[in-house]
Amino acid sequence: MEKTANKHGGNWGLIRTLRGRGCVSWLFAVLMLMLSSGWAQSVPGQTEGVDTEAKLRAEQPFGQLQVAPVIVNGEVLFHLVGVPTYPAKRRAELAAKRIEALAEDSTFNSKTLRVVEDELHHKIFPGTGRRSLVTIFDEDAALEGPIARAIVAGTIRDRVMTAIDDYRYERQPDVLLSTALRALMRTAVLAVLLWGVFWGFRKLDALLEQRFKRDIQKLEAKSLRIIQAEQLLSILGVALRVTRTVIILVLAYVFINFVLTLFPWTRYAANKLLSLIVDPLRDIGAAVIGYVPSLIFLILLFLITRYLLKALRGFFASIARQNIKLKSFDAEWAIPTYRIVRVLVIVFAVVLAYPYIPGSDTDAFKGISILLGVLFSLGSTSMISNLIAGYTMTYRRAFRIGDRVKIANTTGDVTEMRLLVTHLRTLKNEEVIIPNSTILNNEVINYSTMAHEKGLILHTTVGIGYEVPWRQVEAMLLIAAERTEGLLKEPKPFVLQTALADYAVNYELNVFCRNEKKFMELYAELHRNIQDVFNEYGIQIMTPSYMADTLEPKVVPKEQWYAEPALHANPKET
Repeated sequence: MEKTANKHGGNWGLIRTLRGRGCVSWLFAVLMLMLSSGWAQSVPGQTEGVDTEAKLRAEQPFGQLQVAPVIVNGEVLFHLVGVPTYPAKRRAELAAKRIEALAEDSTFNSKTLRVVEDELHHKIFPGTGRRSLVTIFDEDAALEGPIARAIVAGTIRDRVMTAIDDYRYERQPDVLLSTALRALMRTAVLAVLLWGVFWGFRKLDALLEQRFKRDIQKLEAKSLRIIQAEQLLSILGVALRVTRTVIILVLAYVFINFVLTLFPWTRYAANKLLSLIVDPLRDIGAAVIGYVPSLIFLILLFLITRYLLKALRGFFASIARQNIKLKSFDAEWAIPTYRIVRVLVIVFAVVLAYPYIPGSDTDAFKGISILLGVLFSLGSTSMISNLIAGYTMTYRRAFRIGDRVKIANTTGDVTEMRLLVTHLRTLKNEEVIIPNSTILNNEVINYSTMAHEKGLILHTTVGIGYEVPWRQVEAMLLIAAERTEGLLKEPKPFVLQTALADYAVNYELNVFCRNEKKFMELYAELHRNIQDVFNEYGIQIMTPSYMADTLEPKVVPKEQWYAEPALHANPKET
């Protein structure tokens, strides 16, 4: 008990001094006691044992040197390496068991430990006994640094002596009782702190609900509802819950670590518990510090790439607005070309950045990269073909947005052109999405390309019997064209005889229009006028065909060649 009192007498005096100053001061004093006693006990052992072990493992290639700690009373006394006769773990466990056996023997005096030197090793013997506790080889001594083997053996002997004394002291009934009381005290402190945390955060929640809700609603009204009060309250509530959870986890960890440190059976586990957090953080910090040059390179590369893309975007935007004109380069090519150049710049930047990405040289990173590449190549064949087709159509200038086109069996207006697909709105007001690869592999009829400059030619065919003069038929077709509103007077309509078929002569009427978006209405009106004109003059439209013919020959007398409304004879025909 005297040893414990000497360790913590100052802290207990601090508690007695502050006990009368209020609950907060007393809790603060108890927390300081926990930090000063438990932490001071746990950190040195952990640092000496775990750090050395991690350092040895890091410095030695895997499989060439086995290192194991000798753990007695929850503390790492020293490390042993593996030898051909015994693996490192077996040597360490055997040495620890022998030391603990001596510690449990109350008749053994730890001061009688002696070191015997040999040509190849040093051995530590218990008094006059002939069975050594541990054998120190040159490889074991090398773990402590460039120190002579005899000095290392003497240091290990002193550690064993101290470990035996501590082992016996900490297992005395009065010491165990004192340790249990301290553990109960720390449990009570944890319970009080947890109660205080929950109580404090409940008060904060109530304060947030009562005091700040009205202010946040005023802020919402001033911000024209851009800021939603419920969203702000939800965010603050989540922040409070996260903070409360973090505080509870920290308190729980500190409590578990401090309590486990009190007892010799769990002290090594407490040291390992701390190393589970400290070691990853230390490794992360070392990795971040070592990664700083690469990080600076990546940041500079990112900034250069970003501003280069901005400059390229401004340049091609000027071309698209026709502020900059390049010979044999259309303005509509500017944005697609910028997209291609942007992809090339980004790919080049990624290639430069790849060696500086953390873990890029590991087999796992390479394996994942290959797997993603294979999956992308297998699943994106159609996408790549459509993407290439989209750019190809852009530079082919097959059509533009707003043009009326016919692709395969679909006729409609182009409403949107994407890299993968093209959107059409059909004459029935339907939206059709066509893959660009389909467009590239089919013929495209563009009704809008020549309509505004030279006019779009609409044509329709009728079949008229051989007994009707062709001059009369052509004249009637031209009359029907004149009656149709929306057709151009110039260029003039014209008629072609496309075939002398089995039952009739096929006449094709060709007319011009500039509004390609209304050609269906123009066709309908033209067909109505053709029927009216032929009915007015009593001429039968023979198409598609008829089953029988009259006995009279189907000929046109010469005197009827210029029947109304046909024009008079040409002087050359007289």
